[in-house]
Amino acid sequence: MRTTVFILLLAGVLLSCKKEQGQERHLNFVKPKVSGDLITFADDTTASYFTSLPIESTDLLADFSVPARVVATVMASSENPSLNLILFDKPELTTDYTQLLQHLANIRQIEEITIKQRNIELERILDLQKHGAATGRDVLEAQTALALEKTILINEKSSMIEEESMLKLGGFSTEALRRAKPNMVWVISELAENQISKVKPGERCQVTFSSFPNEIFKGKIEDIGDVVDNVTRLLKLRISIVNPDRRLKAGMFGSARFGLREGKFITVPLEALVTVQGKNYVFVKKSAREFERRSVSIGQQANNRMIVFDGIVEHEQVVVKGTMQLKGLAFGY
Repeated sequence: MRTTVFILLLAGVLLSCKKEQGQERHLNFVKPKVSGDLITFADDTTASYFTSLPIESTDLLADFSVPARVVATVMASSENPSLNLILFDKPELTTDYTQLLQHLANIRQIEEITIKQRNIELERILDLQKHGAATGRDVLEAQTALALEKTILINEKSSMIEEESMLKLGGFSTEALRRAKPNMVWVISELAENQISKVKPGERCQVTFSSFPNEIFKGKIEDIGDVVDNVTRLLKLRISIVNPDRRLKAGMFGSARFGLREGKFITVPLEALVTVQGKNYVFVKKSAREFERRSVSIGQQANNRMIVFDGIVEHEQVVVKGTMQLKGLAFGY
């Protein structure tokens, strides 16, 4: 229905433009042909209603923001000054971290004390056996005790790997947890996989929180996750923020802002884009009378333009006026 109305209106506009000295010329308006992704008009006059612009890659410096959440705060432990206290926003992460510390302590105990003692005992029993003061059974028992400790060590390391994996999926690493400094917080953001090339560990970013809407906190990108979610196609980004006054608490929500790196990007004006059922499209002018619908993958908005990663190439003509009318024709609206 909308398409029919548009065609009638367009015909009326073109007819009015044909007036010469109070006389109207007869205009035979022909409905455009739609074949797959291609829309073809019967005459140049009708097709000229649609304005297009050439697409070129340009140097950009823009930014984008994503949701963020404080997932952990680091505090000095009053019971053990050599060990920091880390408060997570999720109980399961606290459990994983606590068990990780226990495994690390057990591994250190077994490697540095227990196994050394078992080796010394075995050497002593072997020496006694040489002098007839120990039996083969004594040697076997010493060897068994050493082998048992080595088995326990292997089990502890396996369990530690499991805890490390769970923390890794939560956005943390064992190394980061070990070197954490008091009075800081960790913030986790989730980036789309097509944004990963725009940020790097070590770079700075800005974070705002709903609890402190008028303040900007400076953060540092510590790490980018290694796993992309199969459903959301997002992966985690860990940010550290100094928190000397301890105002930021685990569980707080906010927004992290990142800068796109300078470089060449293909962009289109916002008015060139249409969205249908979650997919983005532009219309490319193929000839004076032909317009092709193209599916495109978009990135971030830069001022009044949108970055396009694929679907169009440089120097193609993209429609910027009459886009909604072409949308109606292409999708039968």
